[in-house]
Amino acid sequence: MVEHQYLKKLSFLLITLLLIGCAPGISPEVDEELENMTVPAIVSVPRIRFLALGDSYTIGHNVSENDRWPEQLAVELREMDIEAEIEIVARTGWTTTNLLANLSANSPQGHFDIVSLLIGVNDQYQYGEPEEYRVKFREALEIAIRYAGGDPENVIVISIPDWEVTPYAEKSTRPFNEYSINKFNEVISQEARNYGARYVNITPISRLVVTDESLLAADGLHPSGEMYAMWVKEMLPQVLAVIEK
Repeated sequence: MVEHQYLKKLSFLLITLLLIGCAPGISPEVDEELENMTVPAIVSVPRIRFLALGDSYTIGHNVSENDRWPEQLAVELREMDIEAEIEIVARTGWTTTNLLANLSANSPQGHFDIVSLLIGVNDQYQYGEPEEYRVKFREALEIAIRYAGGDPENVIVISIPDWEVTPYAEKSTRPFNEYSINKFNEVISQEARNYGARYVNITPISRLVVTDESLLAADGLHPSGEMYAMWVKEMLPQVLAVIEK
């Protein structure tokens, strides 16, 4: 709006100058108007495309769309004058196998400035072996890197949350291996480092539900919008590092 008003005023003055172009000099009124005019800065707002790959923890199972962490991230960036176009490829219950099959059948189109990858909790839930998971995770990570223009530094790998500390898990008769979540996250962090991708560890935040159940959605298993907001604060420095470079 400011730029539009400025252009209108400038056009008026130029027409005035043309009309008096044959007269010697410029009238004092027009001269003073030109001197007092200030040209508004035309600010270019950065725009990024963000692709979020994952499962229920990315699609935001049992929370509103606005409470999903990718949407909350977009809001945080908008407050910094950065527009983010978010595309989510995720479904509740997906394993790495499901994600890979979907990406093969319905590959996202175009270039993405940032790609996030959060997948593996269902592999662990279904008694998968960490080393078998490593093979599929590598494949998913390589695809994520391709979507990010071939630059692994544009990929943000996120650890899987510890669902075994939730009230949902307490009611389950499923036997637990207290080390299994950590084993899977070791695979994730190792592969992220090996490929040169960025790694964000949100697992400690997920374990805060032991003392604060407000961080859980109504199902007693998935994060609430409040916990997702904490995830966003944890990953924001890495997101900004990608944008700045």
